[in-house]
Amino acid sequence: MRHRKKTVKLGRSTAHRDALLANQVCSLIEHKRIKTTLAKAKAVRPLAEKMVTLGKRGDLHARRVAAGYLGQKDAVKKLFAEIAPRAATRKGGYTRIIKLGQRLSDAAPMAYIEWVDNEAVIEDTVVEAAETKN
Repeated sequence: MRHRKKTVKLGRSTAHRDALLANQVCSLIEHKRIKTTLAKAKAVRPLAEKMVTLGKRGDLHARRVAAGYLGQKDAVKKLFAEIAPRAATRKGGYTRIIKLGQRLSDAAPMAYIEWVDNEAVIEDTVVEAAETKN
């Protein structure tokens, strides 16, 4: 039975899974939106939200914890300087997952994960939708 076992394993060892999720969070911080499988997006969401919570705290210990987890100094700087201040008034729910359908090669369910308060990404989505209709 899997009672009280919350971690999604994603078919990887612990070290590989931790590295994958940390890299996904760094990519989300850098690009503001990433396209990935639905299972990975659902695994990334709680970690990304915890990083934003650390960014909102803003103290030295929070910065060191985030740097220890993410491992990329540029991502930590951007998290604390840009993303966390935008989310300062929100109490949670910093990310959204948009389901896209199945990937052609292996029919894996795909999804976008993005920041909720990012206006540029929302505008790009509207432009992409308008272009595909024309």
